[in-house]
Amino acid sequence: MESLIYLIILIYFVLGALAFAWIGRSRGREAKRGMWAKFFTYFVIIHILFGSIYFGPPYFSVVAVFLALAGYLELTRVHSQQRLRGTWFLISSLVIYTLLALPFVFFSFMEKQYLYFVFIVVSVFDAFSQISGQIIGGRRLVPSVSPGKTISGLAGGAALAMVTAILIRGLIDASWTHALFYSINIVIFALLGDLLASYYKRRNQVKDFSKMLPGHGGFLDRFDSLLPGGAAMFVINIILL
Repeated sequence: MESLIYLIILIYFVLGALAFAWIGRSRGREAKRGMWAKFFTYFVIIHILFGSIYFGPPYFSVVAVFLALAGYLELTRVHSQQRLRGTWFLISSLVIYTLLALPFVFFSFMEKQYLYFVFIVVSVFDAFSQISGQIIGGRRLVPSVSPGKTISGLAGGAALAMVTAILIRGLIDASWTHALFYSINIVIFALLGDLLASYYKRRNQVKDFSKMLPGHGGFLDRFDSLLPGGAAMFVINIILL
């Protein structure tokens, strides 16, 4: 199972590298350097996540708790550094974040196949939303919240994530309709998490939550889709069971 999943990941990375090469063909040296720094950082991140799932739930659960705590630190750090008024905005943001982070930590204790499923669907949606958006361009999705996101990016990333979910439905022993249902909900929650993070940054007038991850920013900049995506899978399973 793991070898097939890893092969799928490598295939998508090759496709992503080709797309990055195409996107960056007319850009300057600094822009290209930033793009490839982002690509290789993501490559390392994906392998850390894959390895933590591969070696068993305790490892991924440690990663999940770390990411959840890192999110709290980045939210409060951004708010305190900007010294803006709005304590209630911070409190409400932390409450919303808790409603996503806590189920995500519970999700990390689910069976390995569910972890792989969400990990792949979110990764594909995340990566190919950016790639298809930059290649196709077009109308902005929510320009007042996240100027970089396009409708074409959402459509491309969501479509490939859903197709991927159907292809790997055997992981969770699901029919293609159930796999599609899971993937739609994961994509919706992943998008909402991304937009909420973008809104928080714009409200606090910052570009990134931190500079910890080269090319990405902070942990919430990178994992604002995985946390709500995992939370969605946990909640759906609770409701269905």
